[in-house]
Amino acid sequence: MLFLNAAEVEAALPMTEAVSAMKDAYKALSAGSVDLPLRTRISVKEEDGAVLFMPAYLNHVDQQVMCLKTVAVFPRNVGRNIPTIHAAVVVLNAKTGQIEALLEGGQLTAIRTGAASGAATDLLAREDSRIGAIFGAGVQGRTQLQAICSVRRLERVWIYDPNRDNALKLVDEFSGQGPIPKDLRIANSPEQAVKNADLICAATTATTPVFSDKDIKPGVHINGVGSYTPEMIEIPPQTIKRATVFVGSKQGVLAEAGEILAAIDQGLLSADKLVELGEVIRQNEPGRIDQDQITLFKSVGVAVQDAAAALLVLKNARKMNIGSELSW
Repeated sequence: MLFLNAAEVEAALPMTEAVSAMKDAYKALSAGSVDLPLRTRISVKEEDGAVLFMPAYLNHVDQQVMCLKTVAVFPRNVGRNIPTIHAAVVVLNAKTGQIEALLEGGQLTAIRTGAASGAATDLLAREDSRIGAIFGAGVQGRTQLQAICSVRRLERVWIYDPNRDNALKLVDEFSGQGPIPKDLRIANSPEQAVKNADLICAATTATTPVFSDKDIKPGVHINGVGSYTPEMIEIPPQTIKRATVFVGSKQGVLAEAGEILAAIDQGLLSADKLVELGEVIRQNEPGRIDQDQITLFKSVGVAVQDAAAALLVLKNARKMNIGSELSW
């Protein structure tokens, strides 16, 4: 069995390749080439935490893999100075059922979540997008930044986080790194972050919208990846009402995405108007159709993303000869 720690997973999962893998994952999902039970959730109410169990079987063209991810999300860990997310991914051989690998899942989750937004941005955002805005300067915010900058040549990105120190750390760490522009700026308000933004990424644990609908401009593309329960909301309801809404998985979003469920309950959105990103990739549905259209990609995460990411990690790890072989 191959074991890869967080640094090794990161090395084996470069963002550009991860974006391509997410497109494959969404295509397989919409094509019905995935066995994907709805994830199981255990709440740890006394800690405001949750543990999720996410199984997947990907069987699409030349991609066959089975995996199970266990991910713990404990927001109070911010005050403990430890990561909010802890996770592990068990990878099984799809032909024999043998356990092939154990991967550190926090880094894999962060990269595949960012890569999902990268895939959506590449398919839906205006080609001339130059200004970005990131809400949330945690681990997810970092990979959102990496992802959107890998698919669009951005000149400036605004960072907004209620904890200004977190925003400062992100700017210091990523300014000018790879495709990320040197011009990373800390926004003093949500309005300052979004008023000129062509791309917006929300990666927070908010329960109320993180920006105002009136502040966004026509033609913006928005990625909402932070909220993953019916109680959590990042995107304003009026934005959802006037946007074309694309999702990673209809089943997942209709079970867990707070802002989507609220918009449907308020009569602002019809469930049958949701478009899976995989259908755009398969060219069964249009993506952006005009320059002023507001596009929104909403994802609560889906286990086929983990399967596709794990497959890529194992492929690259073996090429790079990294990881440790352990006896089971």
